[in-house]
Amino acid sequence: MKSIDIAYRTLFAELVQRSLDASFQTDFSTAGNFVRVPVKGRDYWYFEETRPKTTRRYVGPADDPEIAKRVAAFREIKSDLKSRRKLVSTLVREAGLMEPEKFTGDIVEALGKAGFFRLRGVLVGTVAFQAYAGYLGVRLPGVALQTGDADFAQFHSVSVEVGDSLPPIMDVLRDIDPSFREIPHRTDANRTTQFENASRYKVEFLTPNRGGDDYADHASAMPSLGGASAQPLRFLDFLIREPVRTVLLHRSGVPVLVPSPERYAVHKLIVASLRQANANGAAKREKDVLQASLLVEAMAAARRQDDLAVVFSEAWNRGASWRDAIQRGLRLLDPDRQDTVETIVRRALSDIGEELDGFTDATRRAG
Repeated sequence: MKSIDIAYRTLFAELVQRSLDASFQTDFSTAGNFVRVPVKGRDYWYFEETRPKTTRRYVGPADDPEIAKRVAAFREIKSDLKSRRKLVSTLVREAGLMEPEKFTGDIVEALGKAGFFRLRGVLVGTVAFQAYAGYLGVRLPGVALQTGDADFAQFHSVSVEVGDSLPPIMDVLRDIDPSFREIPHRTDANRTTQFENASRYKVEFLTPNRGGDDYADHASAMPSLGGASAQPLRFLDFLIREPVRTVLLHRSGVPVLVPSPERYAVHKLIVASLRQANANGAAKREKDVLQASLLVEAMAAARRQDDLAVVFSEAWNRGASWRDAIQRGLRLLDPDRQDTVETIVRRALSDIGEELDGFTDATRRAG
């Protein structure tokens, strides 16, 4: 597990901050420009966009100081956008950090601009995993980063309480690909938690299942998600609690909220143990445990094993079903990886003075 050079870690931190600074809502897309247009002897500002066709919107008189200030600020945003593109290119080309597949990056960027992360939504799944290398300052193998979907999560309580909403999700997605369609929920036909395009690329919305199993197969209405509902999942509340801010290396950098890497690692061990015993489940299970083990090693390399120990202890002490799921997840690792992960976790727990009942050699394979 190789660390990223300090110079590139510094560049990544700068990109994160500048991307966050530039993510405020604006009335004008950075894909367009302000143009000064003379009309009957007086200059006026118009905002011009050239895609999908050339259009101009009236802004106001060129001699209005407030408008002039807005135009100047917009120029700075555009200039920084170009500069951030160079940072992204350097981090991908020279530092060897992974960038998301272009279509996936466009999806995440569009939902971010629509307000998903502002409304405390969290990017989860393999796309989130792609953001951890720069965040931790450690290179992660690309084999664990491939995906054909994008998953987004939000607490139901947040969706109800924020008093705001995304624009219609179908409008956001169809701006990227007009072939996106709603997939009716399997038990709630009037609700949609998944959207799919002609290439079978899926976008799914999830929310924690804080109730019993009776809620697991019903879509949850989410007032802030622009008409989308969300699929309730067990253990998701653990994953998306206390998310961290980072950036996807797409275009000029896409600021995102993702689960903390330590929660992601432990959660992947848990969900791996719950996968169905079919070909698709086996493939997902293999990716789950690989990502979990890589993040455990990365956190040790980044000297952040204390964070891992605290979260591992939290999950372990949530009850017998959690302990059983974690143990079964560990046993799904190949012997060498299992030994490495358990050794890192034990040492980390020892460093914070924590002892967990039952977390001994019982997690190992028999023989």
